[in-house]
Amino acid sequence: MKLPIFIADAFTARAFRGNPAAVCLLENELDEDMHQKIAREMNLSETAFIRKLHPTDNFAQSSCFGLRWFTPASEVPLCGHATLASAAVLFHKIKNMNSTLTFVTLSGELRARQAEDGIVLDLPLYPVYPQDFHEVEDLIKTAIGNTLVQDICYSPDTRKLLLRLSDTYNRSFLENLKVNTENLLQVENTGKVKGLILTLKGEPGGQSHSFDFYSRYFAPWVGVAEDPVTGSAHAVLSSYWSQQLGKKEMHAFQCSQRGGELGISLHPDGRVDIRGGAAVVLEGTLTA
Repeated sequence: MKLPIFIADAFTARAFRGNPAAVCLLENELDEDMHQKIAREMNLSETAFIRKLHPTDNFAQSSCFGLRWFTPASEVPLCGHATLASAAVLFHKIKNMNSTLTFVTLSGELRARQAEDGIVLDLPLYPVYPQDFHEVEDLIKTAIGNTLVQDICYSPDTRKLLLRLSDTYNRSFLENLKVNTENLLQVENTGKVKGLILTLKGEPGGQSHSFDFYSRYFAPWVGVAEDPVTGSAHAVLSSYWSQQLGKKEMHAFQCSQRGGELGISLHPDGRVDIRGGAAVVLEGTLTA
């Protein structure tokens, strides 16, 4: 077996920042268990598998492909950064001739289009609902101790818990916050929560890059302690901060060690455009 494989850093214009994803091009069907074995071997937060939907399809000319995402531990229903990485490989390395690509996924059809300043993903926008503190008190205390939490919301579609930290904190506080992910699986094992979002209101402009909000994302439930930059989490964050700020166009920064920037644009039809750059840093052949 020889498979073309790439690693692309998503939500950044520069190599070695943003969120790396492996992208595997499947000319033929792959044994089901091989997806997980390859993802475990790549050992990145996500490995994406692009497959042809028809035998006559061509990676350089077709505009619609199947797409699946695997962490080292399991398949996931949605991954924004690995979708961006997949589009970057097809557009920039395979030289796909289309301006827009459609991916058929577990989360329905997702589109990625080329733009002047990167690639734009068309993702579902997931609503959030107020969450009772006492139901998740143990999870919060385990993760962030006595850090002040201003608002708690839950996204049932994605099973993500969103914690807005107090407006008294700044970006530096969020960046340096020690989050205990090791014990979260013991504290929350009901299946209700699959991801933890910490978020903070942006600081006023004045800098060359001012952001509407900041975030960090943790998903030990699917084998990812902290994800560097997370498109799917921003499909939830966009919903929350659009309501809070009264804005449809936003600029976000995920405060992981690698860091990443996202441009956000909400549609009236309940979807969201998430824009980011990508840098392909490795290409080769997987042999087994």
